[in-house]
Amino acid sequence: MNPVRSVLLDLDGTLVDSRPGIVASCSAALRVLGHDPGKANDIAIGPPLEDILQTLLQAYGDDRIDQAVAAYRQHYGETGLLGSELYPGISDALEEMHRAGLRIYLATSKREVFARRILENLNLAPHFDGIYGSAPGGKLDHKPELLAHILSEQNISAPHGLMAGDRHHDISGAHAVKMRSLGVLWGYGSREELQSSGADQLVERPADLSRVVLSMSSG
Repeated sequence: MNPVRSVLLDLDGTLVDSRPGIVASCSAALRVLGHDPGKANDIAIGPPLEDILQTLLQAYGDDRIDQAVAAYRQHYGETGLLGSELYPGISDALEEMHRAGLRIYLATSKREVFARRILENLNLAPHFDGIYGSAPGGKLDHKPELLAHILSEQNISAPHGLMAGDRHHDISGAHAVKMRSLGVLWGYGSREELQSSGADQLVERPADLSRVVLSMSSG
């Protein structure tokens, strides 16, 4: 087995609990479109934003996804992103991996500009060799395209890379680019979801993250 040299990390549900800010911004977007957010279905954290809002709008028979996205991003950029809370133990895990010589990249479906501000707000940005997220136009909204872009831009060999995340999108995205995957169990996806999507390994707690990753980096 090739040793891991580069670790790609999801953001929401992996490094931070971003549910409070995302829910607040989804509710704000629904209000802008004239809907009562109290009637919204449960909000699934992890899929691309357009998919989340499309699912929410279906309950109202509304297909104004572009307007909802614009309203969401205005609210999120002003206040929502500040609602993200760091999972205990993540900062230490990043420091340990960085100290061990691993290259660390953020790989999130969230807009890159928002992701960067969250990391900076939580003093995590210095641990990362690159911060990658979705871009205007939508070409990097989905994990397979985003991961392929990171591998190409950073000249990472897929067998020496690892994607860690909490949802099936992270696992299937890694497999799409021939990279190993690590499912984290403290986020928004279940053990069953991560196992059924084919995670190579699972990690129980943030405090265990660096130990598991470093065990995969020793060859």
